[in-house]
Amino acid sequence: MDKKLNQYAELIIKQGVNLQKGELVAIASPVTAAELAEAVAEAAYKNGARKVMVMWNDSKIGKLAFEYEDEESLTEVPAHAVASRDYILDNNGVYISILSEIPGLLKDVDAKKVSARSRAMSLALKRFRDSTNVNATRWCLAAYPNGDWAKKMFPDLGEEEALEKQWNYFHKTLRLDAEDYLGAWKIHQQNLARRSKFLNEAKIKTFRYKNSAGTDFTVGMPKGYIFTGAVEKSRGGIDFTANLPTEEVFSSPDKNTAEGTLVAALPLVRNGVIIENFSITFEKGRIVDFKTEKGYDTLKEIIETDEGSHRLGEIALIGYDSPIQNLKALFYETLFDENASCHFAIGRAFPTCLENGENMTREELSAAGLNDSLQHVDFMVGTKDLSIVATTEDGKEIQIFRDGNWVI
Repeated sequence: MDKKLNQYAELIIKQGVNLQKGELVAIASPVTAAELAEAVAEAAYKNGARKVMVMWNDSKIGKLAFEYEDEESLTEVPAHAVASRDYILDNNGVYISILSEIPGLLKDVDAKKVSARSRAMSLALKRFRDSTNVNATRWCLAAYPNGDWAKKMFPDLGEEEALEKQWNYFHKTLRLDAEDYLGAWKIHQQNLARRSKFLNEAKIKTFRYKNSAGTDFTVGMPKGYIFTGAVEKSRGGIDFTANLPTEEVFSSPDKNTAEGTLVAALPLVRNGVIIENFSITFEKGRIVDFKTEKGYDTLKEIIETDEGSHRLGEIALIGYDSPIQNLKALFYETLFDENASCHFAIGRAFPTCLENGENMTREELSAAGLNDSLQHVDFMVGTKDLSIVATTEDGKEIQIFRDGNWVI
């Protein structure tokens, strides 16, 4: 286990943020993931980091705040939270965020409080959010198992056995079960890059999604769209991988073009609340209706955050026959579950997914069709029978997905 933990830390440093000698490394971590945070810090120093700083958090204390503080207090963002992010930007640091949530922890908490807190943090950390959004700052999301999470994934197992199984699933999805795991990642990157290249050269105007679950949906692409995969490029020209694991080829759609209904293929876990069996309907790019069996208030708060949270900011394509989907397990964490299924995201688009987008103003991006919002929330729509047909600018139709998997 120590060997695997050190390999994971090395993957985050070398493949995730692609650390360069002399750089500052900032790690945001829950206290329950201290073991991984320490391993990442050590890997950072061994690979030339000038300085490592760690920002700790605790989800159970966070829950207490939601239970006992009023909304006004919850929306007060301490100056040190902003200052620490400004310090990262001012020193050209790289940023690593470790996730280790407890699914359902906030299920009984007032959704309006959670939404208000999230909105306040997004506004207060806008400078930092904008920097990562245009890849001016290299960043990486990773995760660490915990007993509560493992029991949620494998309720029929004892905690120790569930935790061991969760670790094994992590190793598979991160390709750490390969002897040459960095080499395995290189091959994976090449496959995603090939598909991205095809989609970019096809000059696609619209995508049409259909399946037996009820998805019947069309969305357009802006002129000059860019699909990308496991490797992104920072403004400084350095490759990095923002999500570990990742299986997606993604871009940003035209915010004004979504038409029809998307039916979720998997539950969505947001701020510890599980949203299940839901669908979202669009007209002229905007959400006009949504239905859900569980988590209605949380989904409503997400959608009603601002005008941009009524529109789409991401389109992501992932074959159903993927390492995560093949495990036949729900992780209850979007970092993993989004990589088991084609998905979209409500809210903020990626300026880097448009030609010269990182150099455009907010107004220019909007005019080009890219969405903006305080939110960016992924939800999964890929199924075993999903069909995706693209129509190109010259009217040609291309089958992109058949029976849930890539055709190209």
